[in-house]
Amino acid sequence: MSSKDWIEKDYYAALGVQKSASSDEIKKAYRKLARESHPDHNPGDPKAEERFKTVSEAYAVLGDEAKRREYDEMRSLFGSGAFRRGARGAGQPGGVPFDVSDLFGGGGAAGADTRFGGGGFTDLFSSIFSGGGGAGGPARPRGPARGRDVETEVALDFDDAVRGVTVPLTLRSPGVCDTCHGDGAKPGTRPKACPVCHGAGVTTRNQGSFSFSEPCRTCQGVGTVVEEKCPECQGTGGVTKTRTLNVRFPAGVADGQRIRLAGRGEPGERGGPAGDLFVQVKVRPDELFGRTGDDLTLTVPITFAEAVLGTDLRVPTLDGAVTLRVPPGTPSGRVLRARGKGVVRRDGRAGDLLVTLDVVVPAVVSDEARATLESFAEQTPPAAREHLDARVRRVG
Repeated sequence: MSSKDWIEKDYYAALGVQKSASSDEIKKAYRKLARESHPDHNPGDPKAEERFKTVSEAYAVLGDEAKRREYDEMRSLFGSGAFRRGARGAGQPGGVPFDVSDLFGGGGAAGADTRFGGGGFTDLFSSIFSGGGGAGGPARPRGPARGRDVETEVALDFDDAVRGVTVPLTLRSPGVCDTCHGDGAKPGTRPKACPVCHGAGVTTRNQGSFSFSEPCRTCQGVGTVVEEKCPECQGTGGVTKTRTLNVRFPAGVADGQRIRLAGRGEPGERGGPAGDLFVQVKVRPDELFGRTGDDLTLTVPITFAEAVLGTDLRVPTLDGAVTLRVPPGTPSGRVLRARGKGVVRRDGRAGDLLVTLDVVVPAVVSDEARATLESFAEQTPPAAREHLDARVRRVG
């Protein structure tokens, strides 16, 4: 982040705290906001990812006592966003003649403010508006740039997601040209220094008392130009490549989970690091099992007689079968638990298999079965419904 960011950005507002907040209050606010906006908790939400970057940037300054002190002093001197590109300078219509040394009671070392370094206010302004090159110094060209992140989606079978699996992913994304090795020049030639910015990557223009720098339009801020372009990439230094990555999905990966593979995204520019690859997981549903966290779920039908008399029930798991005891008098909807037959956790322990019993009531019965049920009903006390009957009498 630059000094210009410090002037224009209100980091206290980003964290939702007062300027007088203590270090503990700032830390508490940051942890809360970072947890709420973390990309792992908001998969596929670019707004949450941007909020996370904003609060992280704010805490990087306010969480450091020295940086926070400099930030407060800078904003108290300059105000929030008081200086912008395009502000009218001396000699322009509406402009006021302005000497930087007037702020400190005259020029020279005696009037310099050393809170931002030995160069004082003048060096600080040069750093803000001239790319950090220092007062009167040359602007710095753009350095290595990190490659962009890449996102893709993969569908896994239910069993593979539970057990873990390695899947080859084929991606088409920009890559470094193999012919020119990324410099965009025809083999046997080299890029030359830009004739406009002379390799700086930026151009400077004066406006009143200030100088402003911007990326060179001739070389697009790179500092070099290609006179003889590479026939493969046409001078861009990059081509679209097809690559295959073998990605290992750990056991227990869940539907909707976003997995980050550091450094497997697009390559960086001018020697910069590669971006990251994010893989969004979609798990195909299983015909028998469901999943709740680390537990597997299964619904098993039983007959009325099995629910009344009890039975031993043989049910499948992902790696075999288990026998569960259904006690006599079991109601429909009761859940039986087979411990350790669920999803294996990262620590080696496993979730459970939760079996929900569904008592099936036949729509049609034989005459003999009906007679038996009627005899059973005569010998069985009615269900306790006195509290319902009392309400019926009250409202009837």
